[in-house]
Amino acid sequence: MTMGFAATIIRKSSSLTARFLSGVRAAHCVSSPCLFPLLRVGSGKCNDMIRSGSRRFEGFGSFRFFSVASDSSLLGAIDAEIQCAVESEDHDQVSEIPDKFPFEIKDDEGKSSVVLTRNFHGENIEVVVSMPGIVSGEYEGVDEDQDDNNGQQEDPTQSSLPLIVKVSKGDGPGLEFSCTAFADEITIDALSVRHQDDGDEEEDLAYEGPEFSDLDENLQKAFHKYLEIRGISPSTTNFLHEYMINKDSREYLIWMKDLKKFIGN
Repeated sequence: MTMGFAATIIRKSSSLTARFLSGVRAAHCVSSPCLFPLLRVGSGKCNDMIRSGSRRFEGFGSFRFFSVASDSSLLGAIDAEIQCAVESEDHDQVSEIPDKFPFEIKDDEGKSSVVLTRNFHGENIEVVVSMPGIVSGEYEGVDEDQDDNNGQQEDPTQSSLPLIVKVSKGDGPGLEFSCTAFADEITIDALSVRHQDDGDEEEDLAYEGPEFSDLDENLQKAFHKYLEIRGISPSTTNFLHEYMINKDSREYLIWMKDLKKFIGN
């Protein structure tokens, strides 16, 4: 594992893990109680008014009051979360593209993926890179009761990067690889042949070939080398991992600001 990728995983693991375990995008600010204002803002005033009996809430007026109070609470929570995101170290970082990076990057704001393109000896290569995810491995060859030198087992959780690699030649058929990139390792999960003249229905019925893991081991190695020659290498995916984490932080901040704009209007 390279030091850069390892440092990235260590720095981001708590945020990514919290996001995937909780299913809440507010994990960008894992260490701060950013969502707590949702439970606090405006609730005290409403409770005091109800307990004092100074006003009775009935019919539509009651609904409107609580609706406004609820929106105020939500805006307070959104503001707190935006502040957390602004104070994070990722939202304003720009990933410097390494020298001799083999692809052109198309990165559209508001998209959850980026597209890489290049021409390689007459082949058109397109790579769709999605947001990083968390993969939990299993302890292999280690007794559950056995501790390491520090009395703790190594955490098998690691970050992964989904890739769809498409290789085509002119108007003929093309290859499509479904891959997952880890630190210094790229796995091929599936391989299929795509025909450009096939419609969606015909493509769904097309023979997809065997499971990639069922192919002869030498053939699997040859396909890994095939992708590496075309630029799908650990040096490429390690950079893309950092790039996509920074993009995720930027997109999250934009998304939160859009929420605030809608709720506040």
